[in-house]
Amino acid sequence: MQPNPIVIATRESPLALWQARHVQALLTDLHGRQVDLLGLTTRGDQILDRALSAVGGKGLFVKELEVALLEGRAHLAVHSLKDVPMELPPEFLLGAVMVREDPRDCFVSPRYASLDALPSGAKVGTSSQRRALMLRANYPHLEVLPVRGNVGTRLAKLDRGEFDGLLMAAAGLKRLGHMDRIRQILPTSTFLPSPGQGALGIEVLAGSAQAQDIVAPLEHAQTRATTAAERAVSRGLGGSCQVPLAAYAEIDRGTLRLRALVGNQRTGEHVAVDVSGPTEDGELIAADAVAQLKSRGGLQLLSA
Repeated sequence: MQPNPIVIATRESPLALWQARHVQALLTDLHGRQVDLLGLTTRGDQILDRALSAVGGKGLFVKELEVALLEGRAHLAVHSLKDVPMELPPEFLLGAVMVREDPRDCFVSPRYASLDALPSGAKVGTSSQRRALMLRANYPHLEVLPVRGNVGTRLAKLDRGEFDGLLMAAAGLKRLGHMDRIRQILPTSTFLPSPGQGALGIEVLAGSAQAQDIVAPLEHAQTRATTAAERAVSRGLGGSCQVPLAAYAEIDRGTLRLRALVGNQRTGEHVAVDVSGPTEDGELIAADAVAQLKSRGGLQLLSA
């Protein structure tokens, strides 16, 4: 008798479905079992006329998937880690953090080869307060405009001429086969990534040892360590997509380097820190980064 299928809850956007199908294929190979997808539409997918920061943050992308887990309709949910709230309800945990894709931002434009090539007053669209902050800090002569919708929707708006360029996550474009749309990969020295950007997180019920065992082989220890430090910075500053915050960690020969910044996305004013220490001290390194950001006026910039 065949065991019951493993069921993955997922949003129904093209990128979310790609991610879920990727996990589906891996689990099928690992366990030799049928793996089904449960597609759901979330509040974050439904509200497209307002910025996420105005309607409750990126947690809107996960709530319906969590309900499916609680009701037993799914065993696990696949998320872009940057969309997962920094504090999960006690009923849930991240059963696996998978190996990271490219964490960097990129510039997309049908006319211009780079941000530096844009003329004064050119319109650049972004769905992220973090990217808006760094655009205003590094390219104050450009007009920064909000853009919502999935990857395809945003690209269509660009192609209709609503924008001269877009800033997007490189990982999403690569996963969807749109590498040819990338004109410039933006260096982390000027466009520091969002906590968890490029990584996939698999959420399961905290009380389900079976679900935790199913996803455990997908865990990537280095990605877990770096993204945990990044997310700890965001958590320490009350972070969500309502906070223009960047945090990016790298590991080299046992040393974890964590860079972070916060600021005012309307003016581009910001403060930044660069902290390093042993990999196993990620939480302490993040706490140090948060303390330094606060001491340098980070909270005042956020409240402004």
